[in-house]
This record gives sequence, structure tokens and C-alpha cells, in this order.
Amino acid sequence: MLQKLRLSGTKQITLTTEHLTVSSAVAADATELSLYYIRNRDFLAPWEPRRESNFFSLAGWQMRLPQLVELQKRDLAYYFVLRRSGERQIIGVITYSNVLQYPMHSCYVGYSLDEACQSQGYMSEALAATNQWMFDERNLHRIMAGYMPRNKASARVLEKQGFEIEGRAKDYLLIDGKWEDHVLTALTNQHWKE
Repeated sequence: MLQKLRLSGTKQITLTTEHLTVSSAVAADATELSLYYIRNRDFLAPWEPRRESNFFSLAGWQMRLPQLVELQKRDLAYYFVLRRSGERQIIGVITYSNVLQYPMHSCYVGYSLDEACQSQGYMSEALAATNQWMFDERNLHRIMAGYMPRNKASARVLEKQGFEIEGRAKDYLLIDGKWEDHVLTALTNQHWKE
């Protein structure tokens, strides 16, 4: 359950849940994001696009974060980082991309979680909070997500959040160097108002 929402003067979004602090990424997160991806490089490789070495470096994140902040300012994308309450280490990320307003009022969500934090309910807790924020604060009607059929953990997370399967896309995304089929799902905001 979402306990606190704060939008600071710097436009950083902070959501506090039972076990986590979920916040929009800022420049000061570069080191922790680099460490997160280095730590989980092998674990995440089968589920993500191939990454160049710059993706894992501190310099790469120092260049990337201002772009992510700018996308958020323009309401085009949101990049959230997850931390256990009271800790500095980033344990996961949630990204809302391709945010569209009229007439679709929709976006896509993607996420990843530290290998050491799997099966503890963290992603479900964080996703519930960020989805609600996107519905309430960005007034979206639909959040879409896809997962590879063999990714049972992701299927469970999305099902738990109320995402419904809408179809299957063949050769949908280039993941780890090969085209992968995806199950397509969506969560609809039942309280959306124009």
C-alpha cells in the first residue's frame, strides 16, 4: 500500500511503501545505477537487450541521467529506482516509456530487480505504487507490459497487479541478440476520467 507521495521542487517523485522507497532517478543516482547493472549484468542478460560496456559505467550513467530527467520533465517517460527503506543501494528499476496522452492515455512499463532480491515481493510492491501514481498523477488509462513466455516470474508479477493477457507477439523484441516472442498484457485504469 502506498503510504506517502512527495513531489519536491526539483520534480523528484518519491513514493514510500511498506518496505521500499521508490523515487524518480536523479543525477546523484549515477554511481548506484552503475553498480546495480554491474552486479546484475549476467543475471539480467537473458531478459534485456544486449548492452554496450558504456551502459554499465559511471560515465555512461552520468551522461544518461540528464536525458532521463528531461524525458520526465516533458512527461514522455519515467525512470524509477527502488531501494529498501533506509538504504542507499538501488535494488531495482521500473521504467514507464512512450507515455502518450490524448487519445490513448497510455504507456509501456518495464522493470528489473536485483538477483539477491528475487521472490521477496519487492517488485510487486513497487509496481503497485508506481502504477497507481501513473494513473492518479499522470491520468493514464492504460499501462502495457510484455514478457517472454518463459519468464514465469514476470508473468506472476504482472498477474498479481491485475494485468490481463491481450495477445502474443512473434519476434517482438531483440533480447540478448535474438528476436523473442512476448506475451502482451495491459492494466486499465477503471477510475479514469477525461
